Amino acid sequence: MRGRQHREHREHREHREHREHRERGRALSAAAGALCRALPPRGRPAPDTLRRARFDRPQASLDFWRLLYALLKQIHRGRWTESDAIDNQIRFVKSALWYHGYDRPELYQLPADGSAGSRELLLAFSWMLHRLGLLERLLARNRVTTGDETSVCTCEDDFPDIQKGITETTPECGLEDRVDVRYLQWLNGRLRFQWRSLHAQHQEQCKLLHKIHLFTSGSHVDQVLGHFSVTETDLVRQPEKCKQLLQLLESETMQLEAFLEWKQLEPVYWQWMETVLDNMAEEGKMCSSQDTHAEKRRLPKLTSCCPWADNLTGQIDRLSRDLTTLQDHLHKLVAHRKAAWCEKVKAREEKLQKEEFSATARKIQESVELKLLDLTHLCAPEKNKMHGLHRLVLRSKHPASFGQCVSKQPVSAVSATEVIRELRMREASLQRELEQLREECRRRLDAIAEGLDGVICISP
Repeated sequence: MRGRQHREHREHREHREHREHRERGRALSAAAGALCRALPPRGRPAPDTLRRARFDRPQASLDFWRLLYALLKQIHRGRWTESDAIDNQIRFVKSALWYHGYDRPELYQLPADGSAGSRELLLAFSWMLHRLGLLERLLARNRVTTGDETSVCTCEDDFPDIQKGITETTPECGLEDRVDVRYLQWLNGRLRFQWRSLHAQHQEQCKLLHKIHLFTSGSHVDQVLGHFSVTETDLVRQPEKCKQLLQLLESETMQLEAFLEWKQLEPVYWQWMETVLDNMAEEGKMCSSQDTHAEKRRLPKLTSCCPWADNLTGQIDRLSRDLTTLQDHLHKLVAHRKAAWCEKVKAREEKLQKEEFSATARKIQESVELKLLDLTHLCAPEKNKMHGLHRLVLRSKHPASFGQCVSKQPVSAVSATEVIRELRMREASLQRELEQLREECRRRLDAIAEGLDGVICISP
């Protein structure tokens, strides 16, 4: 009887564990499916790709490289096609991940042909989900807009924290240690030219938007808006595009529904990723133990095959003594040079006190006034800062304004003139800070130039 009860209890426990494992598998499949459906249509992977990447299958490597390439290109608003060369895709993915702060060296050591490393790419993809808010950013960037919007930011020093996790480890595709200054100057000039071209195009776009808003004024059903947007004007001119817009809205609705489902099942995915990390840790321990045993086996053989080891040790000892002597000599030389520099600094201070005291005091006073202005600005009552996309609304009696929502109720809007005024104040503050930094750089360069005997420095 006791053996029969024990056997029934064991069968019941195995049946329960099998049922729980099957339920976890269903939940994981649902989470993976919701995650894939929440991604943009271009670059949407199959749920089976995630499963194959867990076991580091080489067949999933190319799919994951293409997935990360498509997602990062959309985040950076870059143009891309599926026919891009795989080595260029891999190089871009490594550079973009390093820029965003992904510092796991195993990723940057993956081959450039995409033949291996699907599990490392799964880790990078999961890191993007958690660290970058990948789904939220893609949904916000790829959403269907029917109104004319502009990006407005009046925040101060509101920079993203993506650079905090960047270490000194750089990928192979980064800049070389030695870069020609002329190449950097050429890049700077090219960026300036592209910036001016972009600014000119933006001004032209603003003029066209103003014409459309002005000519369609009073035509909109919503009296708060009062005018058509570019999309609405295009639909009025070409009604057949309404079907295309409806398809885009339906696709976006399906993505949003999948995103809501993913947020409910997200803990299941991260529990699964913990098992992936545990498997990688176990494999890493096994590899390290095998390397240690192999090293222990090689050491006796290496010693027995090196009869010249004693002679090499003697040479190393002699070199060590020579380096110690050289170090002592360098310390004495540094102390002598330091004493000479102290004398020069004292003489320079006396000269400044006699000839340039008034100029130095004036510069200090200007610096203090600028800091007081910044402090006054910081201590002023905090205003509602704007950050993000806002719809452009043209007012007939007032300047153009930015509204946050479209409704017949009163909307929280701010005048474009007020935004321009705040941005100009911020620009002036940054310009003063730039001038201070330039002046500090000039003083440092002058101090360095004075220590170079026989060298003439000509400013560009």
